[in-house]
Amino acid sequence: MRCAVLGDPIAHSLSPVLHRAGYAAHGLDWEYDAALVPAGGLAGFVGPLGDDWRGLSVTAPLKREALLYAAASTGTAERAGAANTLVREASGWVGENTDVPGAAAALRERVAAPPVVATILGGGATAASAALALCDLGVGSLTLLVRSPARAADTLAAIDRHPARPAVRVGSLATEPAVGDVVVSTIPAAAQTSDLVARCAEVPVVFDVLYDPWPTPLVTSAADRVVVGGLDLLVHQAVLQFELFTGRPAPLDEMRDAGARALRERS
Repeated sequence: MRCAVLGDPIAHSLSPVLHRAGYAAHGLDWEYDAALVPAGGLAGFVGPLGDDWRGLSVTAPLKREALLYAAASTGTAERAGAANTLVREASGWVGENTDVPGAAAALRERVAAPPVVATILGGGATAASAALALCDLGVGSLTLLVRSPARAADTLAAIDRHPARPAVRVGSLATEPAVGDVVVSTIPAAAQTSDLVARCAEVPVVFDVLYDPWPTPLVTSAADRVVVGGLDLLVHQAVLQFELFTGRPAPLDEMRDAGARALRERS
């Protein structure tokens, strides 16, 4: 059986490392590769795939495209407005979003008390998934800090589709401080200016969805605080993908260790 991760750029992806470690732990003779697929190219790549293809991990900029392509999709993917997973079933490709439960699992693993108030930096597809994960954990108040309010429209719509519907405020990424129990960054490392980092200094938990480059400026400043990293998110969402693709329990420790080794080698 064959699986792959699709996106652009894709060379940095650790998904092949994680999934192959899972296959090795189970003795599965499966393949998992990375494929460069630009925006608008998902249907052209997926359409010709043969029956030996079982699952696809989907990263930027294809997550919303994948949701539209899927023959059916889960409630989580519909709520997020994005699919990071396509699973081949008899009826066709089914869209799923493992970013949402993966982010929730990553936070639960590192943080004892569930957050009540949170700030998210950024307003794209990953921010929407992070917001829904926070909603699942019981957050009652969310602040989205974005470059322009228009960038938050899809994320606001996703939050509104969640049954909890927490209080949401949109603020300026350029000027406003992060507030609450946790700050989740979905922005590039290059956008984490010293000024922005300083405005996040009072939040006790820092969750940066990036894993390459690592550590980011935001994480470097949080040495005395709780840090949840992009590898945590990547592993937990990959564990769920692995189980959807193979029907077997994912070897979490083996997959995490393989990812950590790969990151150490890169650095």
